[in-house]
Amino acid sequence: MQLGLVTYQIAEHWDVPTILSHCAQTGFAAVELRTTHAHGVELGLSADACAEVRARFADSGVRLWGLGTVCEYHSADPAVVAHNVEETKQWIGLAAQVGARGVKVRPNGVPEGHAPEAVAERIGRALAQVGPAAADAGVLVYLEVHGHVTCDPRLVRIMMETCAHPAVGVCWNSNLHPTEVIAGRIDETFALLAPWIQSVHITELCNAYPWRDLFRLLVASGYTGATLAECAGNPDPLRFMRYYRALWQAYQP
Repeated sequence: MQLGLVTYQIAEHWDVPTILSHCAQTGFAAVELRTTHAHGVELGLSADACAEVRARFADSGVRLWGLGTVCEYHSADPAVVAHNVEETKQWIGLAAQVGARGVKVRPNGVPEGHAPEAVAERIGRALAQVGPAAADAGVLVYLEVHGHVTCDPRLVRIMMETCAHPAVGVCWNSNLHPTEVIAGRIDETFALLAPWIQSVHITELCNAYPWRDLFRLLVASGYTGATLAECAGNPDPLRFMRYYRALWQAYQP
């Protein structure tokens, strides 16, 4: 596995050269660029600008693991879902241009009065529409385990089984939530999603989440991808990133 960085919060004000410089100095090997942040990797980027982003990552040795979008498909309004599906396809196209491995999307709740299982199926059907576009572009779609209700791994499994497309996988999100961490363990919930895990978010490695269990389970499942730090900003980011990497290394089985 490699240690990577989600730019949400900690790097939201950094441009791409700063991100790559900081990662190179601290041993971070992969990056998920959160959209709407200062990096400027957004829809409508020119072909020349896309080529520049691609070249900067290639020259740095840091992998562009993904583009972190806010596309979501839980709405009860079919027009809203359709809009998000089409926007996701645009992000897939951009990911292919800049050399990103994948595009992160998310479930983000259950509309009032709707059964969670039915919403999970609706999300799965929407994902099935973006899967072929991702496959054609040579890009993966990562469904983040996200949302107050929709972060339940049992619901995410319904989404994945309904979608059933090989270009769509799961981004394990390390949620310190009772639907994920049961009696201090995640073995049961991890097993629900293990066949689909294509990306991993990790958070504050000093909190109560069972980090040793997570890394043990990832290794046992054969996962060899990035585990991406999604943390609050720090006034001394290089120092923080070095400490974070040391703790991450200490947790490896």
